[in-house]
Amino acid sequence: MSRVHVVLPDGVDDPGRPSGGNVYDRRVSDGLSAAGWDVREIVARGGWPRPDADALRGLGSSLAAVPDDGLVLLDGLVASEAAAVLVPESRRLRLVVLIHMPFGRIEVPAEDEAAVLLHARAVVTTSAWTRALLLGRHPLDPANVHVAPPGADCGMPVAGGPDGDRLLCVAALAPHKGQDVLVEALAGLAELAWRCTLVGSLDREPTYAERLRRRLADLGLDDRMELSGPRVGDELRRAYAAADLLVLPSRREAYGMVVAEALAVGLPVVASAVGGVPEALGTTAVGAPGLLVPADDPLALRAALSGWLLDADLRRRLRQAALLRRSELSDWDATTRCLASVLRTVDAEPAPARARVPE
Repeated sequence: MSRVHVVLPDGVDDPGRPSGGNVYDRRVSDGLSAAGWDVREIVARGGWPRPDADALRGLGSSLAAVPDDGLVLLDGLVASEAAAVLVPESRRLRLVVLIHMPFGRIEVPAEDEAAVLLHARAVVTTSAWTRALLLGRHPLDPANVHVAPPGADCGMPVAGGPDGDRLLCVAALAPHKGQDVLVEALAGLAELAWRCTLVGSLDREPTYAERLRRRLADLGLDDRMELSGPRVGDELRRAYAAADLLVLPSRREAYGMVVAEALAVGLPVVASAVGGVPEALGTTAVGAPGLLVPADDPLALRAALSGWLLDADLRRRLRQAALLRRSELSDWDATTRCLASVLRTVDAEPAPARARVPE
């Protein structure tokens, strides 16, 4: 039985702060176990990707307990700012880094992220866009950078109301998710009938969430836009089932798992054309199952939403495409198989690891 030590961020299973990265980590860790791997989970305590000294010491102690030549899969949220720990450990451990969102130049110094990735045996990304970004940013061997897209659980197709007026946004309330852009877009459509539910953590960026509440009150939209807080499991599935359209106004996304989640129940999408979102949306023989707009552009988003609300034929076409896309989505078993293939290759490489690590 192959063994892998999986390093997960603190709060990976916290239902109060769900994220696409956490869902991905949990699904593949459980999937590897189900596929026969001996999975040893290591939860990295602390505030990542900005760890304090205690968090780095804790990670170092956990990795020190892994036997020489041990196979270690690290979430990039932890790995990107842990060069001080991971570069030395790479001389005896087989490190594989899973990048959900590149943090170099955004949350951490680019050189720190580069050091970690250059000392890893392999890098796995969740989208082709992320892979291309990393290869353009760091001098990585393309043969060692892989893509394992998230899977999706197909459910019963949503019924969809005749007017398409039930809008849904699923994302933690945070500036990079762009809920403020959605508010400004809908402020210009106040004369139309619609309601919008914003599902997502309210405490990730509490100052931003409070600013959003005040803006809704100022615009008189607080009775039409509900900040529901996070929902997971059956509650989240019911939110999708009760919606007509998913709206994702993000300023940056490495993939956009909620897009795939929506399409998995035949729910059309209006989203920002950023990062890996176009990959997640995809296309079908009858066209795209949604509309893509420029990021940080309330007017463009308003025009797309207006088209959806006012054009019954557009709603029909997008719903047809969403149902077709639903049938084409890959599942989480496929994601796990892809990741397991990378892990098996790294695990089979000759020892010692230090002979392959650049100084």
